[in-house]
Amino acid sequence: MHKKFKRDIKSLESIFKFIDDFIERHALDHSLTFVLELVVEELFTNMVKYNSNNPNDIAIELNKKENDLIVVLTDFDAEPFDITKRPDIDVDQLLEERKVGGLGIHLVKQMMDKIDYEYKNRTSKIILTKHLEK
Repeated sequence: MHKKFKRDIKSLESIFKFIDDFIERHALDHSLTFVLELVVEELFTNMVKYNSNNPNDIAIELNKKENDLIVVLTDFDAEPFDITKRPDIDVDQLLEERKVGGLGIHLVKQMMDKIDYEYKNRTSKIILTKHLEK
């Protein structure tokens, strides 16, 4: 399934419906709904926030290939932002000592099994893979 969404936080409701429809269509365990919604919300929100003047929609693609669930978020006419290069957060560090930001990406990295990033011709693509239990 593939769909473009308006670059607006208000699009999250439609995105969650898109995810729910995918889960239903592929008869996947409903526990995946929380994981998918959280990671997509985090990344979509970052794309909106850090590229707010961009008039282009953001594409979201959901695929099931054998025992993998693949999520692709594509931001058009964007500056590169490779989340795979973001430093890990020290979750054991005291809150007062931590820098603000990065926790959402940390959660994405923890919840997904593989994250890839592609950037070409000002198109930024984040590819997330979740291995499904057999």
